[in-house]
Amino acid sequence: MNTFFRKSVCLLFLLICITLSRAQGFYYKTLADELQNLKKQLIPDSRVAILTFDFKDTLQTPAVIKGETDLQDAKAEVLRFLTDKKVAFVDSIRLLPDISLGEKTWALATLSVSNLRTLPDHASELASQVMMGTPLKVLDQHENWFRVQTPEYYIGWMDSGGLQRVTQKELDRWKGSTRCVFNCMSGYVYSTSGKQGEIISDLALGDIFEAEPGNKKFLKIRIPDGRTGYVRKDDCLTFNEWSQINPTDLSVFSVARQMMGFPYLWGGTSSKAVDCSGFVKVVFYSQGIILARDASQQARYGEPVDITNFNNLQPGDLLFFGRSAQRISHVGIYTRKGSFVHASGKVHISSIVPGDSGFVPTRNLVAARRVLKSLGTEGIIRVKDHPWYNIKPQQNQQ
Repeated sequence: MNTFFRKSVCLLFLLICITLSRAQGFYYKTLADELQNLKKQLIPDSRVAILTFDFKDTLQTPAVIKGETDLQDAKAEVLRFLTDKKVAFVDSIRLLPDISLGEKTWALATLSVSNLRTLPDHASELASQVMMGTPLKVLDQHENWFRVQTPEYYIGWMDSGGLQRVTQKELDRWKGSTRCVFNCMSGYVYSTSGKQGEIISDLALGDIFEAEPGNKKFLKIRIPDGRTGYVRKDDCLTFNEWSQINPTDLSVFSVARQMMGFPYLWGGTSSKAVDCSGFVKVVFYSQGIILARDASQQARYGEPVDITNFNNLQPGDLLFFGRSAQRISHVGIYTRKGSFVHASGKVHISSIVPGDSGFVPTRNLVAARRVLKSLGTEGIIRVKDHPWYNIKPQQNQQ
């Protein structure tokens, strides 16, 4: 075989490899695009569910698909899609909770307010907060951080100092214990049954702890991490009293008024500081109601209200603002006569009526939802119905 012929064969072989590689690359890109579309169908809101995968152009056969999800059905759909496409692949999608967590795939928040961040880093964005005694599903661990899911199914990272991991059996024991809920904006747990004792912990509205009789004025309580102390009895409700509240516009406004002037904090969802949707969430949580975390999520639930006529609005309705009904960026609670209370800079009253002193032209009202007449429906969960708080909830929630 002469040199020219050998060079021609090598060149032809190279061209064939390049052509096949490009064809394969195009094929894998098409598959990747279709997988992304499938992901959007399976997980329309990545704030409340996890589905990631890495499926790149590769010359290896079979291809390896990596990723993670907390939904077994979503993983099954992805694998079924690849099988139907006759793709040879190796399944490396990690199912959460991660097996390394063992039996302790639940947790209880241990601080008056525990921070939830977007990434396992104290410098990461504050996504939300949870109150003491909030049950959490533990999904994953990275060093001293745990990825958790809240009762409204919001997902974020919490450092180990803010939670106590428990097994299902230990969580069930907590569900069946005698619990009380702190019913004031702020307070303390004392080491003795009197204010002369040392402070064990601060408290915020909605904190939950186990309790037993102390004396006429104080309850002896146990925080989920094992700390014990005393709390003023008049500052608490029993868990049953709190979870059975039938909220009205008056009870909602009573709490909202107590928070007037409270500071704005991006990611804040406690009686210490709040963002707009966090303020709404805190107010309704004080009434035993769990709402979705963000304004754009809250806007999906409850009875829609026609906003073309302000007379259609009722006290307690949620008002949503933004560029459009699909681009919501702010929420407040309607009071009366065109006024609403919301957190922006601080908690205060504004108006949706042009010409009023509290009217802000840049606030574009795009939707409204009636929550108080939609209790127990999707996205508006009563605590008494939620299985994470109760051994036998009255209704089934996911």
